[in-house]
Amino acid sequence: MNRKRSFPPVIDQQVRTLILGSLPGAKSLAHSEYYAHPQNRFWKLLAEVISIDLPGLPYAQRLQTLLEHGIGLWDVVAEAHRDGSLDSNIRDHVQNDLPSLVATLPQLRTIAFNGGTAARLGLKELGEQAGRYRIVLLPSSSPAYTKPYAEKRAAWITLQER
Repeated sequence: MNRKRSFPPVIDQQVRTLILGSLPGAKSLAHSEYYAHPQNRFWKLLAEVISIDLPGLPYAQRLQTLLEHGIGLWDVVAEAHRDGSLDSNIRDHVQNDLPSLVATLPQLRTIAFNGGTAARLGLKELGEQAGRYRIVLLPSSSPAYTKPYAEKRAAWITLQER
């Protein structure tokens, strides 16, 4: 089993919502892109949140568009051993330093977790600091999580700013 590593955070000083996944899957790592698996619904779900066709944009422009809308990305796991892409296969993991990251984001109001593993590990890492933010537990955008798209969308759309 190879050691797999997360990507750097996609952030700037204007981030108001930080979406945290667990650890990039095999397709994402192979393409060096967040949520690169064509059946992962991450980009489609966020497109509905911000009303912009993110899947139709080149990757770099997707990231820039998220930042323009105050949305940042990162993962709770810095590195781990994992066969395949399932979170249940994550072994011997090292956490990303979430408390230090969120402390650098002066506009941050919401921390959203993409899936149960991200939430479980991320909330533990944040500890009491989590209480300073609106916490949103999202159903995983992964194709391995077979909840109907409409149900995923209903949860993700709560990320829209009011």
